[in-house]
Amino acid sequence: MNIIFRYLIRQIMVSMVAVSGILLLVFMSGRFIKYLAGAAEGKIAPGVLFEIMAYRFPGFLELILPLGLFIGILLAYGRMYLESEMTVLSACGFSDRQLLGKTLLGSLVVMLVVGSMSLVVSPWGMKQVEQIFAEQAKATEFDLLAPGRFQKLSSGGRVTYTEALSDDKRRLQGVFIAEYGRNGEGVSIITADVGSQLVDEETGSRFLILENGARFDGIPGNLDYAVTGFEAYGLKIRSGSTGDVELDEGVTTGQLMRSDDPRDRALLHWRFSLPLIVPIVTLLAVRLSRVNPRQGRFFHLLPAMLVYVTYLGLLIVARDAMAEDKVPEWLGMLWVHAIFLALGLWLYFGPAWLHRRKVKREGAASA
Repeated sequence: MNIIFRYLIRQIMVSMVAVSGILLLVFMSGRFIKYLAGAAEGKIAPGVLFEIMAYRFPGFLELILPLGLFIGILLAYGRMYLESEMTVLSACGFSDRQLLGKTLLGSLVVMLVVGSMSLVVSPWGMKQVEQIFAEQAKATEFDLLAPGRFQKLSSGGRVTYTEALSDDKRRLQGVFIAEYGRNGEGVSIITADVGSQLVDEETGSRFLILENGARFDGIPGNLDYAVTGFEAYGLKIRSGSTGDVELDEGVTTGQLMRSDDPRDRALLHWRFSLPLIVPIVTLLAVRLSRVNPRQGRFFHLLPAMLVYVTYLGLLIVARDAMAEDKVPEWLGMLWVHAIFLALGLWLYFGPAWLHRRKVKREGAASA
């Protein structure tokens, strides 16, 4: 039995890792593109992108692992049914209940990993992301500049361009700055060969000192621009907002337990629901993986995926209803888990029960 157990778990884990790897690549690529767009707009520094993605990784993993396990069981057991391996196991005395028991035992590892991610690691990672965003919100224009790119910075309606920037971001070469006038009328354009950062020791304010340039003030479309040449010109460098950036996902599980806010309680139920998904989808997948060799290996994937999507969709609906205080907390998301647990039990034990009832009725009728 230990050999069979190791073989079954190895087949499931190989499929699960492959599927989860592909899903992680897809989801993380989409999120990375979003952050990359923010870096291109000057909202965050390019240097922190990979750090943010590393801290977001547990949050992706807690959502993808249950789905990866579900699809992994469907693919692994579906192949074994098509190649008659399940038939051989059944002929050797390996029952359906033993198959379910061994699979549930193997899924406990996935359940523990998802639970640790959902309850501890993912909130910690999101807290680090929250701190990074807060630091980026306070960053100056110099901190967010990237050479060779026009950037509209969040500190104001100023567009800045520099051909080259030193590693310490203290000196610029080939500077172009454009900003609207004080009343939103007209535009000011400043060009300079060189720029450097100056910090006032008394006030701590930062200034950009431009050298060998010119300033053009006027209204686009008119010819009455005021042109001022200069050898040195100072601009105050604006800092971003000093307010904290708060992410709900960054709140620790302990804080959620002590909170009475419906949104916090809904998030708490959601975190406990993620590991609870694992044994229920395992029960569903073991039964839904049964295929007829004539149907093909992937025939059962579509209805199975519809079941999983419905399960996850109802959990999201229940979470939103809890957050809006429309559902009592004692009910929470348990009703969704109960529905799909009942569905899994019926799919697994229902046909055998109906068959026994039919045999009894036929036996009573013949008697």
